[in-house]
Amino acid sequence: MKEEDRRPDSEQLLRSIQNADGPPGGRLKIFFGYAAGVGKTYAMLEAAHRAKEAGVDVVAGYIEPHTRPETMALLEGLEVLPTKTVTYKGISLKEFDLDGALARHPQLLLVDELAHTNAAGSRHTKRYQDIQELLRAGINVYTTVNVQHLESLNDVVASITGIAVSERVPDNVFDSAYQVEVVDLEPADLLERLREGKIYRGPQAAQALDHFFSLKNLASLREIALRRTADQLESSPRFQGEVKPKAGEHILICLSGAPSNAKVIRTAARMAKAFHGAFTALFVETSDFASQSEQDRKRLRDHVHLAEELGARIATAYGDDPAVQIAEYARISGISKVVLGRSPRKRGFTSPKNLVDRLNELAPDLDLYIIPDQTARQSKRLRRLRQSQEKFSPKDLAKMLGILLLCTLGGALFSHWGFANSNVIMLYILGVLGIAMVTTGRSYSVAASVLSVLIFNFFFTHPYFTFMSDPSYIATFGVMFVVAFLGSSLTTRMKRQARLNAEKAYRTAILLETSQKLQKAEGSQAILALTAHQLNKLLDRDLVIYQREENGELSPTLFPVSPGTDLSEFLTESERGVAEWVFKNNKHAGATTNTLPSAKCLYMSIRGTGGALAVAAIVTKNREKPEAFEKNFMVAILDECGLALEKEMTVREKQAVEERAHQETLRANLLRAISHDLRTPLTSISGNANILMEGRGQLCQEKLQALYTAIYDDSMWLIDLVENLLSITRIEDDKLGLKTQPELLEEIFQEALQHLDRNASQHQISVELEDDLLMANVDARLLVQVVINIVNNAIKYTPEGSHITLSAHREGDQVEVEIADDGPGIDQDAKDRIFDMFYTADKKRGDSRRGLGLGLSLCKSIINAHGGTIQAVDNHPQGTIFRFTLGAVEETNHE
Repeated sequence: MKEEDRRPDSEQLLRSIQNADGPPGGRLKIFFGYAAGVGKTYAMLEAAHRAKEAGVDVVAGYIEPHTRPETMALLEGLEVLPTKTVTYKGISLKEFDLDGALARHPQLLLVDELAHTNAAGSRHTKRYQDIQELLRAGINVYTTVNVQHLESLNDVVASITGIAVSERVPDNVFDSAYQVEVVDLEPADLLERLREGKIYRGPQAAQALDHFFSLKNLASLREIALRRTADQLESSPRFQGEVKPKAGEHILICLSGAPSNAKVIRTAARMAKAFHGAFTALFVETSDFASQSEQDRKRLRDHVHLAEELGARIATAYGDDPAVQIAEYARISGISKVVLGRSPRKRGFTSPKNLVDRLNELAPDLDLYIIPDQTARQSKRLRRLRQSQEKFSPKDLAKMLGILLLCTLGGALFSHWGFANSNVIMLYILGVLGIAMVTTGRSYSVAASVLSVLIFNFFFTHPYFTFMSDPSYIATFGVMFVVAFLGSSLTTRMKRQARLNAEKAYRTAILLETSQKLQKAEGSQAILALTAHQLNKLLDRDLVIYQREENGELSPTLFPVSPGTDLSEFLTESERGVAEWVFKNNKHAGATTNTLPSAKCLYMSIRGTGGALAVAAIVTKNREKPEAFEKNFMVAILDECGLALEKEMTVREKQAVEERAHQETLRANLLRAISHDLRTPLTSISGNANILMEGRGQLCQEKLQALYTAIYDDSMWLIDLVENLLSITRIEDDKLGLKTQPELLEEIFQEALQHLDRNASQHQISVELEDDLLMANVDARLLVQVVINIVNNAIKYTPEGSHITLSAHREGDQVEVEIADDGPGIDQDAKDRIFDMFYTADKKRGDSRRGLGLGLSLCKSIINAHGGTIQAVDNHPQGTIFRFTLGAVEETNHE
């Protein structure tokens, strides 16, 4: 194919790089090869020049220094980002400058060697993590990688070439690439380039020809690379909207600390991808798990991490029989295939059934795939021996000897009473079971089984006090030992199973308790505090929770397991920086991870659907990595917290929306009411004023007085209305500004009576106080307005000559004020709504005195602001009582 034939159209290339219609974030393109020297970097630089010609902003972030002049010559004409110098063990290393690239933020960045391991002290352990951060920042990236660096193919390539590659890339990174371009070259041509010194020079080239670079190896690697590229196309983001074939397969592997388990995981991952099926990694936690060596535990954690990287869902089961747990889990979860590892060993007639045979019996419908393990059997025996070693406990030894002593004394009594020796044997068997229950190790039960036989032989068989017994007792001794040993083994297993069940129940109870309590928690602070408390219980570790404040900064809150613990060392600037990075990128980082591993805490984001909502910093003990299953519980609790925080945010947003809707409704009602009800008094004032101007000399004194009175009444009505509107506005804006102090209610009433409606003289108004010195803690200005509004309301809606009474009396620590009238009263329906804004009880009135319905609503707001209540009740035999409460003031004697 000619070079110009495979070049994309410039406009098409520009649209692809700019990603105008694509998903958020940058796009990744991988130049994929099957061996070094096929021309990946060369092809990447050529593509970069084509993109630059199409108008794309291209920058070379890092290009691996090559001894190939034709490759390095392609850097000419491209902007090259300066590298970062990192000093490690006295050696200066040149590394890709991630922060410089983020600051420069080009459209397209070239970063060579995707599988590279960064120098110690870098933000990320691996370069592919640098590239993931670039993609999240919206920068498109070109990079290169060889087939032997893919995690799932590591074992396959190692079996072909005999070389295990340590720098590996998770398959999900490779599969997430928007485009993978295979840089292909015939193996024979590649070997010719190697011989010419265009790939390696001198001894390095000769060594490569003798080992990795053989025609057979290269042909196999080339085939693997092409097949893997074809598989990647099905999971590429370019085809996210298309339906992919599903075979309905569900593949299961069992996690363990065995060295061969990594190979089993990679094989199962390739099978899951080939079958387009689900992939689950199951760990069966047996009673022996607690006694495993630290080396096996570390290997198990690595295997769990590997399974997660390869897309497996991690599950845990508890029991001492792995075959039963695997078969039951497979039945419940719909597993179709199980991949297991097995060491080659000879089978004898008396050999017990292994895991594969047990699974065949328990689940005959499962397809079992066995991956051979070439690990030496001797090393496994040594490992089991180390696992079975138990710490010596003087306390347990004393318990064992004490119980055997009691059994011996009991046997002596049985012999004295003439009981048969079979009863003494049962006594010792019972003692062995008791020892198994009260001691912590299996070795005490085994020792008790042996000692019980010897003691019985020494004290209770002829000849006495010697181990030379009658040969007829040999069978008795054998049966006694077997029964005692089996009984103690079963008892020990039941104890350990009970412990496992208790641990499982405890963890499950914490998760259930967390879910229940988070549903009841109100406010983000309460939710985070509850989450931290639950994590303290689960992990027994100190925590720091970072929450975003309104000013944009992360604010830490300390949650130590023991009150008073000093956690200041975890609040340094560097630790805060890690929390900021986790919050921004919504990723885990810190201790025990590959991102900012020098931190003292493990930082985990508390996630919502829209990103990180907070950050939890978990203090690591001696930088020990948490167990994978412990981490799963942590993630589950943090996810519950994220859901609760998001629900809280949704509630607050809903309340804000409802408040805005209420304000809009208030504004609309106010404008509608003003436009209607203000027109009448304004028209009356302007009309009466016009009459006065045009016919003042022609009007008699009586008519002039009537016009003056009408203008005055309408203007006073408008003044009262405006005062109420201003007060309502202050209340709605939370600017009421209460200034409370002890006030005499008699003075409040007298002040209010001086500012009543001019028609007050047509009613009989009286004040009744049980104590002239009755005082309340109030804002006098506002309370006077309350009294005026209620009394004027009574004046307006009661006939002339009616009685209006203002009274007050003390009820405990409150003052109860009543304003009563003997008018026609208020309907029950009206009483339920009379304090609502814009509601008026007398809808039939259409004149200027009907009002906007603001007065009583304002009264309620003022009384509520004072911490009191207000209500309207019937006055017997007729009329209405407006009753409200205020805070009373203790009486003091003054000289």
